[in-house]
Amino acid sequence: MLRKYSRVLLKLSGESLAGSKGVGIDFEKVLDICREIKEVVEETGVEIAIVVGGGNFWRGRSNQHMDRATSDYIGMLGTTMNALAINDAFRQLGFASRVQTGIEMRQVAEFYIRARADRHLQKGRIVVFGCGTGNPFFSTDTAAALRAAEINAEIVLKATNVDGIYTADPKKDAKATLIEDITYIDVLNRKLNVMDSTATTLCMDNGIPIQVYNMNVKDNLLKIIQGEKIGTLVQEKI
Repeated sequence: MLRKYSRVLLKLSGESLAGSKGVGIDFEKVLDICREIKEVVEETGVEIAIVVGGGNFWRGRSNQHMDRATSDYIGMLGTTMNALAINDAFRQLGFASRVQTGIEMRQVAEFYIRARADRHLQKGRIVVFGCGTGNPFFSTDTAAALRAAEINAEIVLKATNVDGIYTADPKKDAKATLIEDITYIDVLNRKLNVMDSTATTLCMDNGIPIQVYNMNVKDNLLKIIQGEKIGTLVQEKI
């Protein structure tokens, strides 16, 4: 089957794994997400790496009474729990995957080594990155941009619960319209809630486009890999 991309970085939020519960892990939802990813890989042969957040367990920046670095490390543990759940879902679906973490946790995951991650991807395995960058003060969005640059991903796919980037919050403004194409600079200047500014800048500096799409619409991921225009594309020029 034809495909536009050979290797992509998929950014999943922790909340996406919680389903309707909003917190923790809804494993049936995790299975649904992983089943779609598995089908896309099998149909197109695309190589997919995943960076997962931890917001369904912990949000470091919202804990203002705690030391920021300590709070961020707790968040990294949350991302690891999510990465392990995703890995187990792929195992149950009969698909090979590996978890790599930015902090060494040898009993449960591989420590992140770029060459090893690259080798897994070449062999058709899904690689799930946990712990963000392994450093406090950096979001998992920034980790997605960093890992994408390191593994030479052609695009960052930001999976969300909305159809893309809007001119305003569509839940609050009935006149809000979907933006199909936008530049990195416009995202930064307009302070649009796509990825944080560090992540957007890192993608801009390395020429990695960002595709924001609704992960709840069936076959959206497949269509993007095949080159269809879905959601919002952030790139250097329109």
